[in-house]
Amino acid sequence: MNAWRLALRILLPAAVIAAIVGAWQIAAANGAIAEALNIEPFLVPSPAEVGSALWDSRSLLLENAWVTLREILLGLLAGILLGIGLSILMRFSRTLRDAVYPLIVALQAVPIVVIAPILVIWFGYGIWPKVIIVALACFFPITVTSLDGLRSVDPEAVKMMRTLDASRRQIFTRVEAPSALPNFFSGAKVAVAIAPIVALFAELAGSNSGLMRLIVEDNNNFHEARVFAAAVVLAVIGVLLVGLTALAQRLVVTWR
Repeated sequence: MNAWRLALRILLPAAVIAAIVGAWQIAAANGAIAEALNIEPFLVPSPAEVGSALWDSRSLLLENAWVTLREILLGLLAGILLGIGLSILMRFSRTLRDAVYPLIVALQAVPIVVIAPILVIWFGYGIWPKVIIVALACFFPITVTSLDGLRSVDPEAVKMMRTLDASRRQIFTRVEAPSALPNFFSGAKVAVAIAPIVALFAELAGSNSGLMRLIVEDNNNFHEARVFAAAVVLAVIGVLLVGLTALAQRLVVTWR
């Protein structure tokens, strides 16, 4: 039964993708999309042309994808560490929570397009402005979900630990932290899903390399097939990150 369910989870999305690609190929070959949108046919590449661009430009795509992936991974790591650390501190200190939580919400409300150019001016066109921007975007869901998990612990479990003369640290490590893990992974899935998008916005503000710089250059030069190819690479990165996060959850949160 589990094998059949796993096969369905793989085959159903694959069938949907195949149907979309097939319809896209037929429409592009007949010029239906370009005619419907009243644009030049060469601006609407077919899946076959996108596949050729993926293969022919694989070195260039991989080189720029590695730049973007580093920004995503470093930003995620920083956001996760900051989010977990801050949620733990706010769990132990209500004063800190009352003082900092509104600021976290206010920071999240500031658009990335406002922060990114400022960080580029401060730190230049290197990797660190992008890492900071990704971290700022990712730490919010991590912080909120982790704090909610720490605060939603079963009070009876805490009472039982206290009757066993457990210390505050023991209650945290053996009851609160394990109970908060599902919430943390829920926030982590949101973070890894938005991280690639945020990294692209960060590169748009100023970058010497990366997938967004490649997309902008190819779009300006009407290399639309490679634009779509870069989007495919970015989608693969996003799917892999979400999949790895889900796998980590299954390995760590074994009681669910």
